[in-house]
Amino acid sequence: MVLKQCHSRLKRLGVNHPENRYDLYFKQNRVSNFVTGTISPNMSGLTAVNKSPCVRCIVIPPLMNFEKPLWRGRRAGLKMMHVSAVTQTSARELSTSIQGPQYLRQDVPKTEGGKLFFDTHAVVRLFEENGFTTQQAEVMVKVLVRMTKSNMEVIYNDMVTKVHQEIMLQRVMSQIASVKKDMIILEKSEFTTLLAENEKLKIQLLQFKVQLADVMNKVRSDSIMEMNLEKSRSKELKVGHEKMLLETRTEIMEMTADQDRHLTQTNMKIDTEVAGLKTMLESHKLDTIKYLAGSVFTCLTVVLGFYRIWM
Repeated sequence: MVLKQCHSRLKRLGVNHPENRYDLYFKQNRVSNFVTGTISPNMSGLTAVNKSPCVRCIVIPPLMNFEKPLWRGRRAGLKMMHVSAVTQTSARELSTSIQGPQYLRQDVPKTEGGKLFFDTHAVVRLFEENGFTTQQAEVMVKVLVRMTKSNMEVIYNDMVTKVHQEIMLQRVMSQIASVKKDMIILEKSEFTTLLAENEKLKIQLLQFKVQLADVMNKVRSDSIMEMNLEKSRSKELKVGHEKMLLETRTEIMEMTADQDRHLTQTNMKIDTEVAGLKTMLESHKLDTIKYLAGSVFTCLTVVLGFYRIWM
């Protein structure tokens, strides 16, 4: 419960808000003096150094010997050690090997004391106003200072100085120059061989082109000859088929003429026979009429004779 209360009360200080890292006091009527506290490495105690009516305070953890420590502190330290991964990766993009110079730490001397960008005395007073005793407030401030100091040390151990960065850039540029020299040497040594090989390939390509042209001409001539032969054969076949058609047509015409002759002859025979039959029928009709008339007359005469006898 005490830790939760401390955490909720520490949030009021604006530690996690980077926009309030320069003005940590939201109630100006409670703050009246400025204290710059210096912390010894063993964290034995806090000493008030200066007092002023200003609200801001300067307390920085021990830094490495950068050329611009205040710039480093404003960019990385004021955000309460929340260093983004972009700054770390940008420093490590110089080399992927473990033995790169950005990973080799130099023996840089560190300062004995450091400064943090918040007023420890004001924090103690704020803890006291929120119900903490002076001893508890001092212990909480000591813990806060120790945490910030350790976090800053971890962050700055992972960072690279500007000198190291320039050295790494010079090494990279020298490697690039050596690679360029090697490339120039390779170009000079292999360019002639490449030219000779290219010329050989060009000559071979020309030979292949000539051979292909000859082969294409032969194929064209052969195809033209074959086409002409096929055309002549097709013409001969066409003439032969036309002759066969004419012969068949003449034969068909002759056969049709013969059939017409036979048909006319048969028709004439049929007509003559029909006419003979008609004449025979007429003669037979007359004969039958004569016989009938004679038979009728004979019957009448017989009947009349019997009638006379009976009468």
